[in-house]
Amino acid sequence: MGRYIIKKLLISIPVMFGIMLTTFFLLNVIPGDPIALMMKDHISVDVVARVRAQMHLDDPVFIRFFRFLGGALHGDFGISYKLNRPVSYLLATAFPNTLALALSAALVSWIIGIPAGILSAVKRYSLVDNFFMGFSVLGVSMPVFWTGLLFQYIFSLKLHLLPVAGFKGPLYLIMPAIVLGWSSAGTIARLTRSSLLEVMRNDYIRTARAKGLREIAVVVRHALKNSMLPVVTVMALQVSGLLSGAVITESVFGIPGVGRIAVNAIQNRDMPLLQGSVVLTTFLVIIGNLTADIVYSWLDPRIRYGNPEGKK
Repeated sequence: MGRYIIKKLLISIPVMFGIMLTTFFLLNVIPGDPIALMMKDHISVDVVARVRAQMHLDDPVFIRFFRFLGGALHGDFGISYKLNRPVSYLLATAFPNTLALALSAALVSWIIGIPAGILSAVKRYSLVDNFFMGFSVLGVSMPVFWTGLLFQYIFSLKLHLLPVAGFKGPLYLIMPAIVLGWSSAGTIARLTRSSLLEVMRNDYIRTARAKGLREIAVVVRHALKNSMLPVVTVMALQVSGLLSGAVITESVFGIPGVGRIAVNAIQNRDMPLLQGSVVLTTFLVIIGNLTADIVYSWLDPRIRYGNPEGKK
C-alpha cells in the first residue's frame, strides 16, 4: 500500500506541473493588460511601462513562469495585482469558508442520498422508488445557480426564514449547503440504489432470507455493508470536487471563498491570484483522488495495488 501511495504522489507531480504550465501560459495569451486594468485608463503609458518593469512583467514568459514555479514550491504565489496583498494570505483566509461550505454540502448530500438510495432499492419500482429517483434526477439536472436563486426567492424573500446572502455565521451556511448538496445527492442516491440491488441478487442474501431473518436485518447487516464500497469511494471524491467546484454557489450567495476569489481574479486579470487558486484546487482534487483510493483498499482488503496476482 505504501508503494502505491508513493507511486500516486509521483504521478501527481507532472500533473501539477502541466496544469500550472497551462494556466500560466493561457493567462498570458488572453487579451488585456492587467497593469492598465489595475491602474485605470487615465494613467499615462509611461507610468504603466514603469510599473510593468518594476513587477518584472516585461521579462520573457519562460523566465516569469519559472519564477512563479519556484515561488509556488515555497508556498509563495506572489502579490495580488488588484488587492495588493499576498496571494497565500488571501487563499488561507478564504479557504476555511470554502471548506465549511464543501463539508456541509457533502453532509447534506450523504444524508439525503444514502437513505433515498436504500429506500428506492428496498421498494424497487414502487411509488417510493419513483419519487426518490425523480427527486434525485431533478437535483442533478437543475443548474446550481438556478436552484440557488429559487431558494433565495422562496426561503429569503417570501418566507423570511434564512438570510439571502453573505457569510456571517452558521445560519448563512444552511441554504447554500442544501443547494450544493442536492446537486450531489442525486449521484449518491442512484449509485446506492444500483449497488444495493446488485448485492441483493447474491446467493448469501437469499440464504439470509431463508434463515428467517427480517428484511431490514438482511439489508442492514448483510447487503448494505457490501454495497457501500463504490458509494464511499464516490463520497471521498465528492468532497474534493465540492472544494474545487463551489464557484457558482459562492458567487450566488456571496460567500468569500476560493471560488469567488477565482471569479474576481478572472474579471480583474489578476494572474497571481488566479494561478494560486488553480494550484490550490488542483492539489485538493489530487488529495481527494488519493484518499478515495486509500479508502477503497481499506474497505476491500482483497485489493493489492500494483500486484495483479494478489500476492502479499
